[in-house]
Amino acid sequence: MSTTSEPGLRVPRPTRPEAVGAGYPFSAVLGMADMRLALLLNAVNPAIGGVLVRGEKGTAKSTAVRALAALLPPVDRVAGCRFACDPDAPDPRCPDGPHPAVPAAERRPAALVELPVGAAEDRVVGSLDLERALADGVRAYEPGLLAAAHRGVLYVDEVNLLHDHLVDLLLDAAAMGRCHVEREGVSVSHAARFLLVGTMNPEEGELRPQLLDRFGLTVEVVASRDPAVRVEVVRRRLDADADPAGFAARWAGEDAAVARQVADARARLDQVVLTDAALRQIAEVCAAFDVDGMRADIVTARAAVAHAAWQGRDRVTADDVRVAARLALPHRRRRDPFDTPGLDEQRLDEALDRAQDEHLGCPDDDTGADDGSDGGTGPDDGPDGGTGPDGGTGPDGGIGPDGGPDGGAPADAPRSDGDTGFVDPTGRAPDQSTAQPPEPGSPGPDDSPRDPRPVAAPQHGLRARLFTAPGIGEGVPGRRSRARTGRGRTTGARVPANRPGALHLPATVRAAAPHQVARGRAKGPLRLRPIDVREAVREGREGNLVLFVVDASGSMGARHRMSAVKGAVLALLTDAYQRRDKVAVVAFRGAGAQVLLPATASVLAASTRLAELPTGGRTPLAEGLLAAAELLRVERLRDPRRRPLTLVVTDGRATAGADPLPRAARAAAVLRATGAPCVVVDCESGPVRLDLARRLANQLAAAHHPLPTVTTTPLAALATAGFGAQRSVV
Repeated sequence: MSTTSEPGLRVPRPTRPEAVGAGYPFSAVLGMADMRLALLLNAVNPAIGGVLVRGEKGTAKSTAVRALAALLPPVDRVAGCRFACDPDAPDPRCPDGPHPAVPAAERRPAALVELPVGAAEDRVVGSLDLERALADGVRAYEPGLLAAAHRGVLYVDEVNLLHDHLVDLLLDAAAMGRCHVEREGVSVSHAARFLLVGTMNPEEGELRPQLLDRFGLTVEVVASRDPAVRVEVVRRRLDADADPAGFAARWAGEDAAVARQVADARARLDQVVLTDAALRQIAEVCAAFDVDGMRADIVTARAAVAHAAWQGRDRVTADDVRVAARLALPHRRRRDPFDTPGLDEQRLDEALDRAQDEHLGCPDDDTGADDGSDGGTGPDDGPDGGTGPDGGTGPDGGIGPDGGPDGGAPADAPRSDGDTGFVDPTGRAPDQSTAQPPEPGSPGPDDSPRDPRPVAAPQHGLRARLFTAPGIGEGVPGRRSRARTGRGRTTGARVPANRPGALHLPATVRAAAPHQVARGRAKGPLRLRPIDVREAVREGREGNLVLFVVDASGSMGARHRMSAVKGAVLALLTDAYQRRDKVAVVAFRGAGAQVLLPATASVLAASTRLAELPTGGRTPLAEGLLAAAELLRVERLRDPRRRPLTLVVTDGRATAGADPLPRAARAAAVLRATGAPCVVVDCESGPVRLDLARRLANQLAAAHHPLPTVTTTPLAALATAGFGAQRSVV
């Protein structure tokens, strides 16, 4: 019997981490044209204000950012200066200054500073050096991450999970180029000019519009659906893991070319002319998309100038304006929380055409897309027009960075929206939904087909009111229930468990005062010891997890019922978006239950899943309650400080499986044992009522409300009653 061997890729053993001496090359990142272009434009002109990269996990967001730092020119700094002052122009207000007129200089690579999600404010901006203060009696300043990132790159992964006040600090420093510290008796101001890059997965929650607006550019990235591209991504990753130094050496020429182009564009930036006609085009586009304020116009202008410099041009063209608008406006256009993100490129083209038609014939109107005065390429040709990260062939003549066998995507391959460099072989945008299709042949005459469109936010009727958990929690920062947090008003002091947070000075003095005689103090400064230090206890607000357990069986199939339920959920979703809550949805129908939506703060994902919720089949009430209990168990392990609330929407008529009602009662006991407050919304209707939902509410020790009251009483207000009814359970 003969066998044939199929050629393939041998998967080598990865190199030991301690042997890795080179990072993944920037030019080897496959596709992602918009993301790489946005990063490079900020490298040319950091005054653009940074980049926010939004996309699903596993799309090389972090890899590209780390690779970018290696392309930046090295920086000269004053020798020994902790704030990386430029020896040619030292900061006159540098805390390590004043520096000599001709200071000694040292060269170092551009810094890449990564800000962890759990970082505290004192680690970000710096704080009083407590050890020196207690040991030497010196009021010294300990620099934070913003000082370390000066003249380099500050990278924040999962920026949407960072607390809002920390994001405010980062964006303020990035906009002003300085960090001002006023805390714990320390008053310091130092330079903090850096390229800010944030990455996030929208499914884990959105940033507030006020914070989104502070990022200069934004790009959406999705993984390629083209098998050829995916094969090449895996091939390169495995090669890099097996021989990092060799892989980096093969791409060194490409990276060196990009680094030279960045340096040349920086040098050319001041010579680029932004004409009045180009400014009118920018204003027309920003007005067409109804953006708030003037930051969008300013950022678009800066990005257009940087793109012209990157392309080697000395004047801004319409192509530069179009590329800049595609990157600067998607997160700034006015939209509701349930609207899909992105930019309508047809409207963009129409706005550019209008501006061009209005000013046709003006003597300075040479910004047309057809001018290309220096022979530079347009935005679709890749930022360098040839080899390099957006258009050239790979070093081995194989698939180039944009996926095609000659360095570009195949000519007949459809492009995905946003020019991200990814290809969908079907020509359609990828389906982000993870919801399962309805059961084939589900019984019940009221089966309703899915509506593929997201449910519109309710305009009238149900409106979510504020509900809070009783007592004071230790939850994650939010805007709903009372909790002990790192910010807010000071309510007391405590002995720090580890490194002190915010110093509570009066409590520290009170703790040290009784020991002054024993410590030999007669007069002079107070003698403090580390054991005297007390940290402030502050009270703020926390976010909660609201879990909807929705009966989607045939008895719920009447459209007016499900419309009311969906409207109530959407009202609470909108409120959760504003108050930084998380929401999860469990639906049960037919033979079992399904987690329709895991815990998320993404209202867009939630509204999409809600629109796809089908009805029909029997009522597996026990399975729905058990699925809710399991989801709460998992979420408590994942996020133990976030307090939950469970809303069960059903008529209580369990019909699936053997002994459905006794099984539902046992499942209710399991859910009640989780300690989560519950509310039962009774959907039973008709002249004959069994009051099974009321019985379920008693089994759960939950508040009970008939569905008609939902149309007049906001469902969120029912949650308040649920917390009140569960005080003995929580």
